[in-house]
Amino acid sequence: MEERYQNDVAVQVPHVLLPKKGTDYYKWAVVACDQFTSQPDYWEEAKRIVGKAPSTLELILPEAYLEKPGEAERIKSIKAHMRDYLEKGVLEEKPQGFVLVTRTVGGATRTGLILALDLEAYDYAKGSTTLIRATEGTIVSRIPPRLKIREGAPIELPHILVLIDDPERTVIEPLIGKKAKLNKLYDTELMLDGGHITGHLVDGEDDIRGVLDALAVLKDPKHFSAQYGERQPMLFAMGDGNHSFATAKANWEKIKGNLPEGERADHPARYALVEVENVHDDGIVFEPIHRVVFGASGNRAIETILRHLKAQNSCARVELGRLPCAQGGDTHILPFVTGEVEGAFIVSCPKSQLAVGTLQAALDETIAEICGAEIDYIHGADVVKELARKGGAIGFLLPAMKKSEFFSTVIYDGALPRKTFSMGEANEKRYYLECRSLERK
Repeated sequence: MEERYQNDVAVQVPHVLLPKKGTDYYKWAVVACDQFTSQPDYWEEAKRIVGKAPSTLELILPEAYLEKPGEAERIKSIKAHMRDYLEKGVLEEKPQGFVLVTRTVGGATRTGLILALDLEAYDYAKGSTTLIRATEGTIVSRIPPRLKIREGAPIELPHILVLIDDPERTVIEPLIGKKAKLNKLYDTELMLDGGHITGHLVDGEDDIRGVLDALAVLKDPKHFSAQYGERQPMLFAMGDGNHSFATAKANWEKIKGNLPEGERADHPARYALVEVENVHDDGIVFEPIHRVVFGASGNRAIETILRHLKAQNSCARVELGRLPCAQGGDTHILPFVTGEVEGAFIVSCPKSQLAVGTLQAALDETIAEICGAEIDYIHGADVVKELARKGGAIGFLLPAMKKSEFFSTVIYDGALPRKTFSMGEANEKRYYLECRSLERK
């Protein structure tokens, strides 16, 4: 960690890389790779828009193509483009500082701060009490395919969104009023209904120290215990990109094992670039993440899922007909759609606290039982219905988690069931813009 901004809040003040002046940012920025995974047409349209222009599309592997034919060639191309963009000056390093990001999409505006987090302060293992925590169960088997991309890559570019619990708005919000005095790095529309985004460089020493000092207050045990009781402080919680952050951690663990002790403290791979947002930002909306199980006929899927729900909970039944996506008291209502019928599973006295946990436990058993069945996680109820009604699939519509429940649930109960919530719809996810070098100078 650079001595000038040493701190105990696991933050590194980065030198970000951004495209040189004259680059078309509309074509440069593309949405997070883990979106539109069942809609390859989206990514084909993005490719058409980009054409031959410099773009982050050349630096990522959309998960619609993950573990598909041609994956190895795509990864090789990604790393070649990274090198090319560095060697030909497409990417330029900016002065050390944070980036204040303002994003407006769907009529809502939210603000974030680009910084680097110390992977030594993070552990995705169940029950972890580190300063940075996973908010959903990490599926270790999902890391190796992503690690192929990060291993040996000269740069990183994040779609990771990390949340802080700052009800008094002391960390990010004081910078908003100073934007007019900050150096504007970019100001652009985002492709395919991504809204508008601006980025301003926060490189003044007083502003940087103000952020670090405010984070230190949030981390202070007395401050933390006043809100959450005698618990180990959690300062940063994964909002989006949990498995990408876990992949960065796995990569660092491999690298540091071959480094002398003296080179570990400031090695670039020890840190991961993220966008930090305040969970209390009015522009942040928690959307549910729905499920579609492919490769299972409607009737068989209903019968199998019901059997597992009954085995895992006190009581479960199925009702056909339109039912609201809601919970009531000790009952979880799990609406579903198939190519033939609509209905809901009604689970009384469920074992899980959340409806998503009740459903996920049954789906995990169902996937293991039905040969060829696969589950996908979908943003948007309309997409779920469209996919499920094509036949050979069953789609589930889930309720949204309340923002006010987020930090307390993670602190007291640990990681949430995977894919419990989403920070907005797919087109509202973070777009790739800033990059950062992973190589020691």
